[in-house]
Amino acid sequence: MESEKNLRLPLSHDDSKQNEERQRKVSAMTKKGVFVALSYMASSVLLVMFNKAALSSYNFPFANVITLSQMVFSFIILYAMKSLKMISFTTSESLSSSNNSAVFVSFRTLAQTLPLALTYLLFMIVTMEAVRGINIPMYTTLRRTVVAFTMVTEYFLSGQIHSRVVVGSVGIIIAGAFVAGARDFTFDSYSYSVVFIENMCKALYLASVSRIGKSSGLNIFGIVWCNVVICGPILFLWSLLRGDLQTTLNFPYFFYPGFQVVMLLSCAFTFFINYIVVLNTTINSALTQAICGNLKDVFTSGFGWLLFGGLPYDLFNILGQVLGFLGSCLYAYCKLQGK
Repeated sequence: MESEKNLRLPLSHDDSKQNEERQRKVSAMTKKGVFVALSYMASSVLLVMFNKAALSSYNFPFANVITLSQMVFSFIILYAMKSLKMISFTTSESLSSSNNSAVFVSFRTLAQTLPLALTYLLFMIVTMEAVRGINIPMYTTLRRTVVAFTMVTEYFLSGQIHSRVVVGSVGIIIAGAFVAGARDFTFDSYSYSVVFIENMCKALYLASVSRIGKSSGLNIFGIVWCNVVICGPILFLWSLLRGDLQTTLNFPYFFYPGFQVVMLLSCAFTFFINYIVVLNTTINSALTQAICGNLKDVFTSGFGWLLFGGLPYDLFNILGQVLGFLGSCLYAYCKLQGK
C-alpha cells in the first residue's frame, strides 16, 4: 500500500477490487488516508470560497461562463489523462486498452447519458447562482436540506421508503434551516428559492447518476466526460448567443491576475472534487467520507463568515446552524448503519 505502484488512480475494475481488499485488511487510517481526507475537506471549502469570490467579490455577472470554464478545464484534463492511459472511463476497461474514438465513448453511451448530462448542466448553473446571492453560512445550512429532496426523488423513482429514524434526522436538518433562516438579517427570497431549486436539481442528478451509471458501465470520470462533451457545446452556444462571452472579454477585472487566479482555481478544484470524493471513500471508508462532509460544512461556514460576512451574530441563527449540523451527522450515522 505504501509502494509507488499503489498510487495509481483507483478507477479501473481491478484497482477497485484491490482497494476493497486493502480496506478489509487495514482497520486504522493510514497517513495516506489522513492526507486524502484532509485534502477533500480543504478542497471542498476552497471551491466554495473561490466561486463566491468570483461572483461576489469581483461581481462577475455570468455564472454560466464560470460553469463553461470549469467544463473546458475538465475536458482538457480528462482528454490528456485518457490519451496517456492514466485513467479509464468504464469499470470494465483496462488502462492499457486502446480506443481510437475521438470522444473515447460510443455515441450510444452519450445518448444514454443525455438526461443525466442535462440535469448536470442545470445543477451547475443553479449552484453558481445560489452561491452568488446568499452568505456562506446560510448557504451550507440550506444545502443540507438536499437530503429531503433526495428522499422524495427516491420515493417517486424507485418507491424507496426510509425508516423513522432517518426521517427524523432529516426533520432536524429542515428545522435547523428554518430556525437559522427565521432570523437571517440578509434574507433574500430569490436567493433562498435558488438554493432550494439547486437542492432539487442535485437530488435528481444523484438519482440519475445511480441509475444511468450502473446501466452504462461508466465510472465517475466517464460520467464527467460525457457531461462535459454533451453540455459544453450547449453552454458555449447559449453564452455566445446571449453575448456573455463578448461581455466577459470586456469585464473590467478580466485581465487582473487576482481574478484570473480565482477562476483558474475554481476550475481546478471543481475537477479535483469529482475525483477526491471517490478516492476518499475508496482508501478510507464511507463513514470517513460522511464525517468529512459534515466537518467541511463547519469550516465552510466559519471561513465564509470571516471572509465575506453577511451573517450578524444571532442566537437563532447559531442554533439553526447547530441543529442542521447535528441532524446531518445523525442522518449519516443512520445510513451507514443501514437504517
